[in-house]
Amino acid sequence: MIRRSFLKHLAALPLVATAAPATARAGGTKLKILLKSAWGSDDPTKAAFPFLHGDALSGAGHEVQIFLLGEAVSLMRKSVANSIVPVGWPPLSKVLSKIVTKKIQIYACGACSRARSVTDADLTEYSAKFGNPKIFVSLVEWADKIITE
Repeated sequence: MIRRSFLKHLAALPLVATAAPATARAGGTKLKILLKSAWGSDDPTKAAFPFLHGDALSGAGHEVQIFLLGEAVSLMRKSVANSIVPVGWPPLSKVLSKIVTKKIQIYACGACSRARSVTDADLTEYSAKFGNPKIFVSLVEWADKIITE
C-alpha cells in the first residue's frame, strides 16, 4: 500500500515535458550543428546516435552535418549499415535513408576510410564524401554547436 505522505510528495513534483517542440530555437534561430562520431559496429547503439540525433535535430529545423572517423567510417559500407540494430531504436539502414532524404551531409575521414577499405562506391550509397583535416576544421568553424557522440 502506498503511503499518503509519499503521494503528497509525488504530487508536488513538477511535471516534465515528454516531447520538445518540432521547431528551431525560440525566435526561429536555426542552429548549425556538427555531429562527430568514432563509434563503429562494435557498439550498434552508440554507432547509430549521430544519425538518430542528426535526424531529430534536422526535424527540429536545424542544419546538420556529420563527420565520421575511426571505426565509424565502416558504417558507410552498406553491409555494415544493414547489420546495425541499436537497442530500442530502428535499424541504422532506415535512419540512414532519412538522412539521405533530408540531404544531411556525411563526411567519412579519408585516411580512416582507406585504412578500413571504405570506397567511393560505399560513400555514394549515402551521398557521403571523404573528409580530411581541412574539411574538419571548416566544419568546426561553420558550426554553432559541436556534438561528439
